[in-house]
Amino acid sequence: MKLNLNIEPLSAWLKASHQPLVIAGPCSAETEDQLLSTAHLLAKTGKVSVLRAGIWKPRTRPGEFEGIGSIGLEWLKRAKTETGLPTTVEVANAKHVEEALKAGVDILWVGARSTVNPFTVQEIADALKGVDIPVMVKNPVNPDLQLWVGALERFNGAGITKLAAISRGFSSYEKSAFRNEPMWELTIQLKTLLPHLPVICDPSHICGNRELIPYISQKALDLEIDGLMIESHIDPSVAWTDAKQQVTPAALSDLIDNLTVRHPEATNPAVSDKLAELRKQIDKIDDQLIQKLSERLKIVEKIGEYKRDNDITILQLNRWDEIIQKRASFAKALSLDEEFTTKFLELIHAESIKKQTAIMNAKQVVQ
Repeated sequence: MKLNLNIEPLSAWLKASHQPLVIAGPCSAETEDQLLSTAHLLAKTGKVSVLRAGIWKPRTRPGEFEGIGSIGLEWLKRAKTETGLPTTVEVANAKHVEEALKAGVDILWVGARSTVNPFTVQEIADALKGVDIPVMVKNPVNPDLQLWVGALERFNGAGITKLAAISRGFSSYEKSAFRNEPMWELTIQLKTLLPHLPVICDPSHICGNRELIPYISQKALDLEIDGLMIESHIDPSVAWTDAKQQVTPAALSDLIDNLTVRHPEATNPAVSDKLAELRKQIDKIDDQLIQKLSERLKIVEKIGEYKRDNDITILQLNRWDEIIQKRASFAKALSLDEEFTTKFLELIHAESIKKQTAIMNAKQVVQ
């Protein structure tokens, strides 16, 4: 199901100076010299379209650096005048919005810690009623697609049509190479719900480590993400916040040069014809899969009726273990990924339990 939001194309409000679209700048504006020097070097690359900087920083614990505050907006304004780069900052309340608009900031973004709170999102949206400014919304900290969609709907309801989403990864208790798990499937679901919504990837916050940024950046572009937001500092080694995930402007330039920008559709007719042929084969197999699933579930219903009539429990762990063991071994022999196979079988098993439960419940209603 697609959602019906009034969203303007990215090209209507943001002109990319280079492909891919890159938004870059320091995690935090620290000093005027640091921000201006970084901005000039980024502009000099010719590969950055928007200058970003953290002015107000939401910190986990008090006492940590919480951003330079409003004075940083004046530095950002000067950087825009001197480099010609449009600017973007994070806002977390109505006061931030007021000050950012007064300073002439071109694009606002809402951080992950704000997206998770509908009250905060609504406060920011209310402050923007009647204002024609682009707003980018980062995914919530936790993997909750509805919160992300809800935040976008609140801004659209306030009259903001220049909207974009930022995928910055999600928190997870599992140990990983990433600071925040990419969970690409949620971003893909968002793109499916809102096909016209521009989506930007934030590799810096996904990775938490500059060495991984090229990998995630390429992965994002391969998934047809519209652009990248990458943190860049003139000297990351002395950065006041998130030093490990920032890159120098020179390193950013090299990173961009080594990315491959692919296209949604082939321009070579021969390639298009071959893709069409292969897709036709997939369509045929998909039809067969769905037909076989339907046949399987009809047998499941018969099993459910037999269990009902003979007072046999629905869940039989020995049988489930047998299915997992046999099917997983068979799938492995066919070079199928074990995790994928297990998830697929679990989905089928859950549907089987659901159908058999419905049959049992129907008996109880009759009685």
